[in-house]
Amino acid sequence: MSEATRPDMKVVLVTPEIPGNTGSVGRSCVALDLELILIRPYGFEITEKSVRRAGLDYWQHVRLAEYDDWAAFIAHRAPRRDQIFLFEDDGTGGTVYDPIYPSDAYLVFGRETKGLQPEILTGMEDRTFRLPMRSPHIRSLNLANAVTAVAYQAMRGRFD
Repeated sequence: MSEATRPDMKVVLVTPEIPGNTGSVGRSCVALDLELILIRPYGFEITEKSVRRAGLDYWQHVRLAEYDDWAAFIAHRAPRRDQIFLFEDDGTGGTVYDPIYPSDAYLVFGRETKGLQPEILTGMEDRTFRLPMRSPHIRSLNLANAVTAVAYQAMRGRFD
């Protein structure tokens, strides 16, 4: 894939809590050549061995950006509304299969225990999507698994 046709999609983790999930998401980002953006505060130190362990020896290849909070991220990146795709268990904008993802999309996920903060979700109901689950016995998926499933769907049709 040439630089000119490479997708510039990004995965954004807002206040991630579990280092192993962040490491695994980083590994998926390397596999798909996506930038990983982390929004503080974290529930761990980014230098922890558990982050690197989950990312294996791929962590050094993660295209990583960090921001102190959501406001700093928005101010610096200034994403267009149509670039933002928020993911929640109860997303009201439809499922991950509904949108057409632009190549410069921001795929945004919240913390493992509470999801995205209300101030991020307010007014973005049409930009909030869910990953469908068929079983009534499951409330949610592991964050790393959800990010990987969504990222592959968003990248569909972009592989050589």
